[in-house]
Amino acid sequence: MSDRLPAHLEVAGIIRAVEAAGGFATVVAKGERDAGTLLLICCERGTHARALERMPQPDGTRAWAEARVQDPENPMDFWNYIDRRKKQDSDLWIVELDIAGAERFIP
Repeated sequence: MSDRLPAHLEVAGIIRAVEAAGGFATVVAKGERDAGTLLLICCERGTHARALERMPQPDGTRAWAEARVQDPENPMDFWNYIDRRKKQDSDLWIVELDIAGAERFIP
């Protein structure tokens, strides 16, 4: 039996924590209910977006890593990346966290 928290519960917990701290969080794309992967978009007041994803590690575990940072000169490149990831993985949950220091809410 897996000790991994189902994706929908993990997403719900992150959203509640962000909102309890006075921020805004929303599901951009809903993935597979139990085993879906998560991509978190961390930003503050809708700017300086960063995409964080769990990436496989050499020891078989998965750790959070920065996948993409929004370039102020070309902000659409970031959103194009998010769209590509969504198309690549139908199980992917994409959740936007709009709060200062959003990384503190990553499990």
